[in-house]
Amino acid sequence: MFRHILATGAAVIAFTLPDGVALAKAQTAIFAGGCFWSVESDFGHVPGVISMTAGYIGGTSDHPTYEDHENAGHREAVKIEFDDTRISYAQMLDAYWHSIDPTDRGGQFCDRGHSYTTAIYATGKEQLALATKSKAVAATQLKQPLATEIAMAPTFWPAEDYHQHYARKNPVRYSNYRVGCGRDAQVERVWGATAYHGMEAGH
Repeated sequence: MFRHILATGAAVIAFTLPDGVALAKAQTAIFAGGCFWSVESDFGHVPGVISMTAGYIGGTSDHPTYEDHENAGHREAVKIEFDDTRISYAQMLDAYWHSIDPTDRGGQFCDRGHSYTTAIYATGKEQLALATKSKAVAATQLKQPLATEIAMAPTFWPAEDYHQHYARKNPVRYSNYRVGCGRDAQVERVWGATAYHGMEAGH
C-alpha cells in the first residue's frame, strides 16, 4: 500500500492508495488550434487529461485581454495538464493533429487571422523534439506541407473567466457556434476516417 500525506493549511489529511496505483504524474501541453473554446472542448474527451486553461500566448504584451490580444500578436491557446501514466505527450500530439486543419495558414475554419492559427508550444527540449517529429509524420499522412508552428513556450496568460470551460457552461451557444463555424466538417474533410483520433465520442 502507498500512503500519501496531503497538507491543507493547518490540517493534514492521510489517505492510502491500493498497491500498484500511483498518484497522477502531471505534465503540461500547450496547443493553439483555433478557437480556444473548441480546443478545450475537444481535449475534454481525451482520457488522461486532468485540467485545462484557455489563454493567450506568443505575443509581445503582458497580461493580454480578449479585446487586445490579437493586436499584440498572441494566439488563442489551451494549457493542458495531463496524467502521463495514462497518456503520453506523443499521444497528446496525435490527438491534437487529428482535431485541427494543420494545412490552413490563415486561421481555423470560420475564425480568421493570426490569433486563430495553429501552433504547438513545447515546455522543454524533449517536447520540442517529439512535436517536430510528429509534424513530419502528419505531413506525410496528409501528403503536403503543414502550416502549424512549433516553438518553445513563452509566457502563457490565462484568459478571462468567462472563456474558461465555455462549451460546458454554454452548451447551446457553443454548439451553434461550432456547427456554424464548420469545424467538424472541415476536420473530417482533412483527416477522413482518422478525424478526432484519440478522442472519445461525443466531442
